[in-house]
Amino acid sequence: MKGIFITFEGPDGSGKTTQMEMLGERLESLGRDVVYTREPGGTGIGEDIRDILLDSSNTAMVHRTEALLYAAGRAQHVDELIKPALGQGKIVLCDRFIDSTIAYQGFGRGIDLGFLNELNNIAVAGLLPDLTLILDIDPALGIERINEKRVLKSGRAKDRIEQEHINFHERVRKGFHHLAASDPKRCRIINGGKDTETVHRELFRIVNEVLLNEDT
Repeated sequence: MKGIFITFEGPDGSGKTTQMEMLGERLESLGRDVVYTREPGGTGIGEDIRDILLDSSNTAMVHRTEALLYAAGRAQHVDELIKPALGQGKIVLCDRFIDSTIAYQGFGRGIDLGFLNELNNIAVAGLLPDLTLILDIDPALGIERINEKRVLKSGRAKDRIEQEHINFHERVRKGFHHLAASDPKRCRIINGGKDTETVHRELFRIVNEVLLNEDT
């Protein structure tokens, strides 16, 4: 059986992680072998890079450094984890991938999109998602959700990206809309502002329609 690569994208607070876990559990109930991963991260090296990228004390990090670090972690992630899992016929669910680089470092930071596309091409070595699910949400609501989540989780401070001004997050959202319009076959937008179960049903409908064709 051919492996399937599904990525989850969207502004901070859109519910990507929750929906990825719900989809994974649904797929496992259908007998599918599922791998859960994330970016930055996914490997030992990737997690070390994640710590650097999201550390709120790294205020001196320039935008090019940020983009290059994401790409470095992605290259390791693809070769060490994603490609081998797909080769074994598994379904890989990934929380963020190439589209976050365009939305955050491109639209958010203002880095040239041509440069970022080339950087992504080098990092993934020809690997693209079979389907990208973009959970769309108003940035103000997303930040509100993040703040609530931090309170519930013993008050952990927001990371370096989450701390950015609302205008940054609004530009990021525009970036995701641009990506969805540019590649509608791969990228599907889902309203992440609805309740969790409603979002899951819509998300699974798309996955089933596009990739699985299960009688469920």
